[in-house]
Amino acid sequence: MPATPEDLFALLDKLEVAHRTLAHEPAHTVEDAKRLRGPLDGQHTKNLFVRDKKRNMYLVTLREDRQVHLPELSKVLGARGRFSFGSAELLMEALGVPPGSVTPFSVMNDVGRRVTLVLDAGFRGPELLYFHPLKNDKTTGLSYDGFARFLSHCGVVPVFVDFDTLTVVD
Repeated sequence: MPATPEDLFALLDKLEVAHRTLAHEPAHTVEDAKRLRGPLDGQHTKNLFVRDKKRNMYLVTLREDRQVHLPELSKVLGARGRFSFGSAELLMEALGVPPGSVTPFSVMNDVGRRVTLVLDAGFRGPELLYFHPLKNDKTTGLSYDGFARFLSHCGVVPVFVDFDTLTVVD
């Protein structure tokens, strides 16, 4: 059974990660999210679930205002062939969320660690990060340090990409 938002919040509390959540109507696009959440200071994100020719899976999370050229990103990450978007069935199987609710929090459902998490290197700063908490009818904010604590607990080591130069960074 995939984790629920309540499971996520309980885990964040257990890890002593401060977080705040705003409930709103379901957001299916970046434009929906901007309209529904209103003004919240911090870095808002978009998420892409993609796979390569060999069915290696990637969850790419970047600032919502960034564009990414997926053929170039696949080369930078050493993927096997060009990226294509993962199906709804593969997304649910791998990360336990439906389309529209893709979030880096869903790595908690990837017990086999089959999905590579790719993060915008710009997230490592003082601003709050905002993600859907496993459903697209809420937005949850937390610090990068808190998010890093969550990822460490889940056993996830993300790949950081500078999307200005499209390079992998440490």
